Amino acid sequence: MKTINTFSVAKRGLKLRPLAPSCVRFVSTEGPSTRYATATHVSTPSPATVKSLERGSAYLLPVYARPDFILSHGKGSYVWDTEGREYLDFSAGIAVNALGHADEGVLQVLNEQAGKILHTSNVYHNEWAGKLAEQLVTVTQTEGGLGYAPGTEPSSGAKVFFANSGTEANEGALKIARKVGKERWAAVTPGRNWDSPECTKTRIACFEGSFHGRSMGALSVTSNPKYQAPFAPLLPGVDVGRLNDVDGLKTLIGEDTCAVIVEPIQGEGGINVANVDWLRALRQRCDEVGAVLIYDEIQCGIFRSGTLWAHSAFPVDCHPDIVTMAKPLANGYPVGAVLLRDTVAATMTPGTHGTTFGGSPLACAIGHHVLARLTSRSSVAQIAETSKYLTGRLEQLPKWFPNILQTNIRGRGLILGLGFKREGDPGRVVTMARERGVFVLTAGGDAVRLVPSLNIGKQEVDLAVDVLESCIGAL
Repeated sequence: MKTINTFSVAKRGLKLRPLAPSCVRFVSTEGPSTRYATATHVSTPSPATVKSLERGSAYLLPVYARPDFILSHGKGSYVWDTEGREYLDFSAGIAVNALGHADEGVLQVLNEQAGKILHTSNVYHNEWAGKLAEQLVTVTQTEGGLGYAPGTEPSSGAKVFFANSGTEANEGALKIARKVGKERWAAVTPGRNWDSPECTKTRIACFEGSFHGRSMGALSVTSNPKYQAPFAPLLPGVDVGRLNDVDGLKTLIGEDTCAVIVEPIQGEGGINVANVDWLRALRQRCDEVGAVLIYDEIQCGIFRSGTLWAHSAFPVDCHPDIVTMAKPLANGYPVGAVLLRDTVAATMTPGTHGTTFGGSPLACAIGHHVLARLTSRSSVAQIAETSKYLTGRLEQLPKWFPNILQTNIRGRGLILGLGFKREGDPGRVVTMARERGVFVLTAGGDAVRLVPSLNIGKQEVDLAVDVLESCIGAL
């Protein structure tokens, strides 16, 4: 693990906390850790911190509920606040910082490209958008996904559209699917036109527990009343089904369905995994009615689940027509992308979609570097090893806390969830862990979500799980 430079900390006028004692850890098989029973990261903010918080309160739209401290810098899997306190970031900026904070390779690419050209708009070509698009297509063919079995010889056969976020990627995917639906409706009967007001193939299916974004279209397929209710009425023609419910697919998806959007592993909704048989049935039903199948892999994709895509290792009869991605692609620099089969991409022509910032030379140069690093065999092997170790430690917790935790650990790879039996416990554990120097997240109403950087080490795993054990034990 790399530690932050002492001199740079001193220059900022900050205090350097020593690494947590769990850097030397012997995992107990006799009982949970209690060494973090006492909160260590709770104190009265300094006058400078108070002033900064008051400034934010005065000028920022109050849509976030945040704790009263200010993060100033990070290195690897650790971040520091302006009071000099060190935190283990076991949430990676909500599954974004795949290579951790202040990664030297990312910084080098960012500085070099920013010194050349960082924005051109899409009125002109830039060298990096095509390179990253080619990389995404060929890596998908090699690793598996989008209709390609692992080991497929790289070639053309798919297209990429670049956006700035996951929400924008999903909006683009829904637009494309709507246009395909209209064209398929028109093709059924000679003489029909796609732009006819009589076209009915416009409905969209999504699933309970989903999260696809907060703009109006993406929000319309995010089936959570907490997010939707204040902004109703939303996009009409949306049908909601249940994950892994095979019997319900026939009534959910009909001849008027143009698109189906699903997360192969639901993140925000609770780390709920779609099973292979259900995805196969979903693919089959979409084919029967001519609906475009979209996999939202914004949180579970790009090796977060242990493979390039959460569906990479699945048989091709489970694969989608479109994959959306964002979070880890540029390690925190804003970028999103839509990866789609040529058969679907053929509907899009100049002017049918666009963006000012998406696909910038800077975003795509960083994305190309990050994806190359994550695709390396050493990185894939490390993710698998760390996941196995973390899962092994987590599996002990329901045995120690049977009255608090659900039996099974959710998810796979490094998108994992601890299910709780009592409402409110996940939020309490997240707060308690933060007060002991570890960042984790909630998921759905009953889970704590663990989505650390993909290059996290075993000593960070031990620290995080030790803190979780201490927090759960104090409930």
